[in-house]
Amino acid sequence: MFFIVFDMEFNQDFSSLQTVPAGSKPPFEIIQIGAVKLDSNLQAVSTFNRYVKPTIYNKIDPFITDLTGIYTEQLINEDTFPQIYKAFINFIGGTEAVFCIWGMSDIRELFKNAAYHHLDETLLPQLVIDLQPYVSAYLGLPLKNTAGLQYAAEALNIPTVQAFHDAFNDAYYTTEIFKKIYNPSIQPKKYLPNYIPDRVKQQKREIDIEKLIQQFEKMYARKLTEEEISMVLLAYKMGRTCQFLK
Repeated sequence: MFFIVFDMEFNQDFSSLQTVPAGSKPPFEIIQIGAVKLDSNLQAVSTFNRYVKPTIYNKIDPFITDLTGIYTEQLINEDTFPQIYKAFINFIGGTEAVFCIWGMSDIRELFKNAAYHHLDETLLPQLVIDLQPYVSAYLGLPLKNTAGLQYAAEALNIPTVQAFHDAFNDAYYTTEIFKKIYNPSIQPKKYLPNYIPDRVKQQKREIDIEKLIQQFEKMYARKLTEEEISMVLLAYKMGRTCQFLK
């Protein structure tokens, strides 16, 4: 079994959006894929680092350039996503591999980009380990506070010589973190790209006006006037919106 630790950089610049096929929603376009392939002993056996020529958006958003250092002219002579996808599939070496990622956004966008380009998604492994919550627990962070990649690397005393927000560098850091915290209890889960969880439908609840007014009349030991009843109902409804909480 192999672990494929990967990271991606994305771009989305609607000012340069190309013609979108009918019924399609443009995804965040992948512009770099970086990956490290580990054997069952967590030893690196190969690496992958490819930039992608954009075809959905004509240019790289300035924010993305500032964040990643990737600029439009740099990608002009690179292969397009379908070509890079084929190379990435060959690198993975089979669907029995396990993806290891930092957060779920990368794998979601990988499947979205494959679908957008009408590529065979069944060639991708579906077993995934999202390291972020495991690392957050390992570092003793509260459940709602998930660790960022740089914070985790530094907290685990991993040398951070190379810049973050580069897909290959981030894949490397994720790999080193994986090696630091791995234990047999960390098991992959199946990723289903088209799964939409059922929403629990909230039962509509109505105010029992009669009992509410009876309670106030009991408290004040008298009947309420129509004006007082209106004020009680209004105050009750306004209170339920929580808009006056400090």
